[in-house]
Amino acid sequence: FDSGVRRVERTARRIQHKLNSTTKMSNDEAAASLPQPSEEIPASELSKRVFNPIRKIVDEIKFPEGQELEMIPLTLGDPTVFGNYQAPAPMIEDLIRNIKTFKFNGYVHSAGTRDARQAIAKRYSVPEFPVTENDVIIGSGCSGALEIIISGLLNPGDNILLPKPGFSLYQTLAVARGIDVKFYDLVAEKNWEADLEMMEKQIDSKTKAILVNNPSNPCGSVYSKQHLKDILAVAERHHLPIVADEIYGDMTFGDNKFHPLAGLSRNV
Repeated sequence: FDSGVRRVERTARRIQHKLNSTTKMSNDEAAASLPQPSEEIPASELSKRVFNPIRKIVDEIKFPEGQELEMIPLTLGDPTVFGNYQAPAPMIEDLIRNIKTFKFNGYVHSAGTRDARQAIAKRYSVPEFPVTENDVIIGSGCSGALEIIISGLLNPGDNILLPKPGFSLYQTLAVARGIDVKFYDLVAEKNWEADLEMMEKQIDSKTKAILVNNPSNPCGSVYSKQHLKDILAVAERHHLPIVADEIYGDMTFGDNKFHPLAGLSRNV
C-alpha cells in the first residue's frame, strides 16, 4: 500500500511540474506579445506640424546684464505687461459683481452666453451686414476664434491666402491641419497695402479663403476704404470668403480711420 501511495505521489509531482512549466511558458509568451514599455510616447502627426516662430524667438531671448540704460522691451505686443494699458474700472467692477452673484460659475452655451452674443451682435451689426446673436460664436481670444474659422472653412489639401509680412499664427494654425498657405505681399511703398495683382494670381481651385488683417500686425497700417473695396472685388470675382482679422480696429490713431469690411459689401 505504501509503495502504491509513493508511486501516486511521484506521478502527481511530475504532472504538477509539467503544468508549472507550461504555465510559465504561456505567461512568457503572453508577456512577449504585449507592447513593450518605451522611454517616449510618440507624438501625433498633427503635433509635429505645429510650430510657433514668435515663441521660439521670445522664449530664447537673453537680456544683457550690467546695462546703464533702461531696457525697452520690443518683444510681445501686449501693452498690459508693462502697465501701459489697463482695463477700464467699470469693466472690472462689472466682472466682480457678476462673479459674486454665483450665477456664472458653471457651463454656458458652447457659443457663449445669450446676453454676450446679443451685445456683440448689436455692436458689430451694420446695415450692409446685419448680425444676430445666432451669427456670433465667442472664441477663446482672437487666436481661438481663428482656429475655429480656419478649421471650419478649409480641409486638408486646401489653401488659404495670407499677408506677408503677417501674424505668424495664421500659418501655424493652417499647416498643423494639413492646409497649404499662399502669400500675397504687403507693399511698403504703398503704406503696406496688399499687392492685389499678386493676390489674384495666387488663387487656384484649391483656394478656399483670403485672410485680411486690418489694421495690420506687424506693419501698423490702416487700409483706406477704397483699398478694402478693391480687396472685396477680388474675393467677389472668385466667390471666396474673407477672414477679416480686425482685432486692432479700435486702436487707430490720428487721421487713420478704420473701416470694417462687413460694412463695405453685401455679396462677400
